Amino acid sequence: MNVAIGADHRGYPLKERLKNAFAGQRIEFTDFGTKNTESCDYPDFAIPVAEAVAAGSAERGILICSSGNGMLIAANKVKGVRAAIAFTPEMARLSRLHNDANVLAIPADYLDPQLVPAIVRVWLETPFEGGRHERRINKIKDYEHAH
Repeated sequence: MNVAIGADHRGYPLKERLKNAFAGQRIEFTDFGTKNTESCDYPDFAIPVAEAVAAGSAERGILICSSGNGMLIAANKVKGVRAAIAFTPEMARLSRLHNDANVLAIPADYLDPQLVPAIVRVWLETPFEGGRHERRINKIKDYEHAH
């Protein structure tokens, strides 16, 4: 699986830790930055990650900042992106199962770094359930196409 990943300065250490946690597995990360802990602006990373997912050059996207909210807001401005935030593996599972989230926002300052790989693993492994949820996702897609 090809995953676009990005973080701002507050999320940088966790981004690097996450890439290392999945090294050697069937996941290829395309790193959109940042490359250090110097202060930077989250939209500079959220938007390119979201665009990669929307364009199909990445199957999923992962964004990391302090609260996860800035990345979440910026990513959801890109047509075709359904970004969700997850504080637990169960939230991650439901974001895929019911919402077909294709971008995951991670709040670096509010999670135990040891828990993050489990959240990401569940999110990557969970399929979209479809059914009644597909009808709801289609309503979102219809709105995007109309506006």
